[in-house]
Amino acid sequence: MSAPSTPHPLFETYARFVELNFSSLKSELPAIREYLEQFPTALQAAESYRAVRSFLKSYAGNESTFNSYRTHVERLLLWTLLKSNVPLLDMRRTHAEDFLEFCLAPDPSWIGPVVKSRFLRIGGRKKLASDSCVLNSDWKPFSQSASKEERKRAKEENRPLLQEHYKPAQGSIAQIFAVCGSFFQHAIDEGFCEHNPFRAVKQKSKYKQRTTGDHDTRILTSLQWDFVLETAELLAAQNAKYERTLFIVATIFAMYLRVSDLVGRENWTPSMGDMRKDGAGNWWYHVVGKGNKAGKISVRDDYVENYLKRWRLHQGLSPLPGFRETTPLIATQRGRAGLSDRHIRLLLQEVFDRALERMQAENWPDEDVGRLRAASLHWLRHTSATFDAPYRDMKDLQVDLRHNSLSTTQNVYYNSEDEKRAYSIKRLPMKERT
Repeated sequence: MSAPSTPHPLFETYARFVELNFSSLKSELPAIREYLEQFPTALQAAESYRAVRSFLKSYAGNESTFNSYRTHVERLLLWTLLKSNVPLLDMRRTHAEDFLEFCLAPDPSWIGPVVKSRFLRIGGRKKLASDSCVLNSDWKPFSQSASKEERKRAKEENRPLLQEHYKPAQGSIAQIFAVCGSFFQHAIDEGFCEHNPFRAVKQKSKYKQRTTGDHDTRILTSLQWDFVLETAELLAAQNAKYERTLFIVATIFAMYLRVSDLVGRENWTPSMGDMRKDGAGNWWYHVVGKGNKAGKISVRDDYVENYLKRWRLHQGLSPLPGFRETTPLIATQRGRAGLSDRHIRLLLQEVFDRALERMQAENWPDEDVGRLRAASLHWLRHTSATFDAPYRDMKDLQVDLRHNSLSTTQNVYYNSEDEKRAYSIKRLPMKERT
């Protein structure tokens, strides 16, 4: 039997992974075991798989970390089996560099659309223990999809999507470098190998360098933001069901929120009681953020007077929240507390789409309209912080954004050096220099 020539998913979902018997390979799907068994003994496929599985097990306490690390080390293992023909645990510096180069420009056969399932269940509608699973043939180690802006343009122009050249996500190579280096350190600690090939890559390697941020491309102009907010207000004036959408748009923008600040977490569901007024008359929104870290965000008066009160009165509540009030901050149309991440994004997308249509109907040039095609919920956080930065103390903005480091806030929202550099060349002519 010849060795496989195409990549195959090697690890299942987080929920399935944590249920595995880590003392053997018996709990793995037959499709995975059979795939590994097809490789020559010299490649040590099963032993390499065990080492990667052990590494992922050490991160099984956090699903998002597991998913991210799984992506990178699974690619590495597949590359050693299918491309380099060197056992994973025998890799050296040159192999590490070859792998990183491959990640910059993978084979076309390794690139595909984003798919929901790595494996497909074969069986009836009701899930049974006797069901079997097969590879989803659409799965590829590297995923690529058209940008949101390209999808919008294609729809507007009634044409097929343009095939874009594969480009790694911003900072992904640096992340691959870090994760693979951590894997080999784990393998050394667990006695799987004795060398970390990624540590041997030169300190100033291009693989460690993160690309320049694209913050400027993820904010709306003042004109675009005015259209977005006005659109949300018009929708609410025309149909009361959009009052909730208007409140969400205004709330995210007013306090630089992430979607989780509205959706909540396992141990926290946002309520009206989280909006609290202190003894000095200042309003604060109390949240549970990343890493279950409690914090509070200052709230501007304009938001309280024109959006919070409006939303509460629409619900038949008093104008302002009461002490320890348990009313959900947002709810479904039937009154159930909380909305999903996806639901909130869909509500905002409708506003972005309607704002885009309004700008096009008024014949605004494409340079003024363009960014709305790519806009997403997170853009509101960046847009608001960018607008406010010139008027707020840097430290105050950092605390409200909940950045761990002041330098993050400074680098993203206070680009004084960039402004000086741009101004120094802006008016220099091409000709007639004296």
